[in-house]
Amino acid sequence: MPTNRNRRGRSRFLVSAAAGLLLVGAAASPAQASDSTRSQQWHLDAMHAEEMWKTSTGKNITVAVIDTGVDPNNPDLKGRVLDGLDLAKGLHEGDEHSDYQGHGTGMAGLIAGTGAWGGGRGAYGLAPGAKILPIRVPSAGDTIGFAGAATMGKAIRFAADSGAQVINISMATASNGPEMDEAVRYALGRGSLVFAGTGNDAEKGNPVEYPAATPGVVAVASVGKDLRRSSFSNFGPQVDMAAPGEDMVHACGAKTGLCKGDGTSDATAIASASAALIWSKHPDWTNNQVLRVMLNTIGGPTDGAKRNDSIGYGIVRPRIALQNPGDPGPADVYPLPDLKEAEKTASPSPTASKSGEAGAPVKGDDTDANASAAEDSGSNTLWIVIGAGAAVLLVAAVAAFAISRKRRSQLPPPPPPGMPMQQTPYGGWQFTQPGPDAVPENNPYNPGRPQ
Repeated sequence: MPTNRNRRGRSRFLVSAAAGLLLVGAAASPAQASDSTRSQQWHLDAMHAEEMWKTSTGKNITVAVIDTGVDPNNPDLKGRVLDGLDLAKGLHEGDEHSDYQGHGTGMAGLIAGTGAWGGGRGAYGLAPGAKILPIRVPSAGDTIGFAGAATMGKAIRFAADSGAQVINISMATASNGPEMDEAVRYALGRGSLVFAGTGNDAEKGNPVEYPAATPGVVAVASVGKDLRRSSFSNFGPQVDMAAPGEDMVHACGAKTGLCKGDGTSDATAIASASAALIWSKHPDWTNNQVLRVMLNTIGGPTDGAKRNDSIGYGIVRPRIALQNPGDPGPADVYPLPDLKEAEKTASPSPTASKSGEAGAPVKGDDTDANASAAEDSGSNTLWIVIGAGAAVLLVAAVAAFAISRKRRSQLPPPPPPGMPMQQTPYGGWQFTQPGPDAVPENNPYNPGRPQ
C-alpha cells in the first residue's frame, strides 16, 4: 500500500478550460503578454504548441485523470470536464468533481487547459481540445476504506469501459498487486493507453515505483528546461520516455486556481496530452500505433543508444509525430516488450520489477543519462531532435499505486492581475499539486501541514 511518509512535494498541475472552440480559432495562438500565464509556460514554447494546435488540439479524445478529483469550475477547465467516477465516496466530501487535494485539477489543467481565464490570459494545456474523465480515488491517508491496487484496478477498468483513449495516472508507490496488472491488460485490450509517473525519489533511494513499472504502462520520467533528467526523477530499466516536469505553470485546485511546481506527475500529464494530440489527428489508429509513433518520433539519448535508464527512449515530440509520423506499424502489436517479457518471466512474486526478476535492483544512473538533447535543427527550439526509434525495453511487473511525490520549487513570476500564483506544501498522500489550502505567494510554506 502507499506509504504516508512526510516529504516535500514537487509538481505542477494541468490546466483545462472552456469550450473546444477556443483552441480551434483565435485561441490557437494565445497572446503572450508579460502579464499572461501563457508567457510563463516554457514547455509549450519548447514544444511549439501553437504550431501543433493548427493541426491538432486533442479534439474528440478523452483523457481519464485518475487522481484526487477534478474541479470543473476552474476557469481554465470549464467545459472540458465530464462526469466520471468517485471511488473515495464517504472518505471525502463531494464527488469526482470535488478535488480534495488539488492535484487532479492540476493534472487536468496540464492536459486540457484552454487559457480561458481573463479573456485568454489563463493557463493552457498541451491538448486543450481534449475532454477530461475524472476518476477520484482515496489517498494513503484514508486508512479506512483505502483499497490500494484493488481501487486503482477499478479506476483503470472504469476508464477503459468509458471509452477513455488515454489514462493518466500521476501517482507512484513501491507497492503493487495483481489487480493492477490485470486492469492494465484489460485497458490495453479495450484500446486504451496508460501513462504513469516513475516517481520523485531518485535522491532518496531511487525505488522502483508502480504502476509505472507495471507491464503495459508507459513509464514517464521528468526533464527540465535543459532537457536533462530532473534530479528528483526516478530512473532505471522501467523508464520508457520523458517529458517536461520542472517549473510547470498551470491551472490547479488552489484557491487562486493557478499553480507552479515540479514532478513526474506533470511529465506524465504532458505525455498523455501528447498522445491525445496524435490520436486526434489519426482517429483510426489503435493504441499500439499511437504509442509506436510516439516512440518513432521521440528525441533520444545523446549517447546514441536506443535508450537509457534516465529518459528511456527519449523526450516526447508530438510536433514531429504530427508532421511526419512514419509507419504506425501493426495495429495489434504492443510496441514495447513489457507484456511478452512479463509472460516469459512470470513469477509468483507480486513484486517483480520491470527487469523481469522479483525485487530486481534498479540500474545506476548512466553517465550520459542526464545529457541534454541537441537543438531541433529545423526549428531552433529547445526541443530535441536526436532521433531514436522505439526498441526493446526490459520487463515489467504487477503493481499498486500512490501519489507521485514532489518537491516544492521557487514561486513563479507574478501571475496575471487578480490571479495570484500559489504553491502548496506536500499533502498527506504525497500529492504533487497545490490543494484547497494553497500557500499564498508571500508565505514560503504552510507550517500547519507536513512537508
